[in-house]
Amino acid sequence: MGEEMTEYAYIVGTNAEFIKMFPLMKELDGTFIHTGQHNLSELIETFGAREPDVVLSPPPEHGKTSKFMGNPAKATFWNLGGIVKIGKLLRKERPDIVIYHGDTMSTAAASIAAKNAKIKATHVEAGLRSHYWLEPFPEEIFRKEADKNANLLLAPSKLAVGNLESEVRKGKAVFNTGNTIVDAAMEAYKLGRKVQQDVPKEEYAILTFHRFETLNNRAKMTKIVEMVEHVSIPVYFFAHDPTIQALKRFGLWKRINQKVKAARFANYVSFIGWLAGSRLLFTDGGSIQEESLVFKKPCFLLRNRTERMAGLTTGLNFLTRFDVEFTKSKIDEVLRPDWSAPDFVNPYGEHGASKRVADRIKAFSESI
Repeated sequence: MGEEMTEYAYIVGTNAEFIKMFPLMKELDGTFIHTGQHNLSELIETFGAREPDVVLSPPPEHGKTSKFMGNPAKATFWNLGGIVKIGKLLRKERPDIVIYHGDTMSTAAASIAAKNAKIKATHVEAGLRSHYWLEPFPEEIFRKEADKNANLLLAPSKLAVGNLESEVRKGKAVFNTGNTIVDAAMEAYKLGRKVQQDVPKEEYAILTFHRFETLNNRAKMTKIVEMVEHVSIPVYFFAHDPTIQALKRFGLWKRINQKVKAARFANYVSFIGWLAGSRLLFTDGGSIQEESLVFKKPCFLLRNRTERMAGLTTGLNFLTRFDVEFTKSKIDEVLRPDWSAPDFVNPYGEHGASKRVADRIKAFSESI
């Protein structure tokens, strides 16, 4: 790397980070540092994106979500090692601005390493808050740490800006740029339309959940099954391995399989095709809440809280709080033949967020 390092350094670890950052990297050139938290090879190939300039640790095998899912001790050890490795690299290369995204372990490690190295930092997708540190855990902690350590905070919505301003972050620049997921999802959708996709022609729903706080709670898991059993159209289940193991552990695997049809995680382009063609979806994930708004799909959040509160104002994101009767009522409502998506302005903005983010970073770099 050495002399070839540009003034901007992107630090990316997970699939979700890469999906939201690759449109920005096309707008604003910089050194691409991969922490190795996830295997990014398929996404890089899918989008024809550039390979990382630096890989700090070997990523998990292709198809494996993470080397330490469900193992907090191993995850903590990996994160501490990440801080050391990133910090060593930053002190050697001295980029002008470090750019990180979201709320993952790689995000937290990058933010701490940049602060320790006394290098200016930008947090993309800043200001999301559930206002409860245990849900989602540990992301609420990571995103607050990432905001604390950044100099330029680029929020995805007006609500996120309000969160940052209420925390009185003196000396920090805060802007609403919208969310780069809009650019990524639309690019994936266009790519998908060019190839044959194995998406059902019938009406269907999508189910996917994987969060630690969900998989370790029998009551929550049972209520999810009850909600899904109420759906009158086919439900396709995109199941992670830890989710399958949790369902088996709680004796729910056979029960849910009487209702759902198995669906395979192929790649991001394929999943966006499935999402865009669905009638409704159930998830405890993060980015999928935003993607549901891009394609105007009802999204039932399998959580008690969400950091993406802006989506709840649209009439398309429903926070279930595991209230089975409330959820059943809403399912019936959106499956009525005469139901249509409400008119709304996407709180995460329209296409072009990546350019707005790039412009803000360039302007910030010129001011320091």
